[in-house]
Amino acid sequence: MGLKRAVDFFLALIALAILLVPILVVALCVRLTSPGPILYWSKRVGRFNQIFMMPKFRSMRVDTPTVATHLLENPDRFLTPIGSFLRKSSLDELPQLWCILEGRMSFVGPRPALYNQYDLIELRTTHGVDKLLPGLTGWAQINGRDELPIPEKVKFDVEYLERRSFGFDIRILFLTAEKVIRRKGIRH
Repeated sequence: MGLKRAVDFFLALIALAILLVPILVVALCVRLTSPGPILYWSKRVGRFNQIFMMPKFRSMRVDTPTVATHLLENPDRFLTPIGSFLRKSSLDELPQLWCILEGRMSFVGPRPALYNQYDLIELRTTHGVDKLLPGLTGWAQINGRDELPIPEKVKFDVEYLERRSFGFDIRILFLTAEKVIRRKGIRH
């Protein structure tokens, strides 16, 4: 755990240094294309089911209900002018590097559930997945991302819990880069 934390911290510092200009450009684009704050802070469930605030670049209008996107009726109508691009390119996730620096998230782990995704939280807790730091990416994201039903997602989270290792994390990071470049498994 200590090695993973150290690697996460230094990788996040390096990523922030390399991505500083794109982060500033995305922030400016969000500001110029829709009213409201640049960042959207959502209540998420972290390690041991502790609630924390997770930032994302805002890709939805400020009047969007606070539920998982797949539960919205016609979610596309809530997207900002650049929201679809931010989501499909995963640029909306860049502010989460801050959570990695803070130690609330890791680069690899189960994606943090929304505080009101009770079925997901309960299943993860039942299977011990709540002991893991949530991740910027994870094994479930590689195997379906937004397309997975919750029981299937938890199955992959449990598999990650059982197989976690430095090598497996590296594999997941490389597979994530491939998915992001190909924009596979993203609905909105």
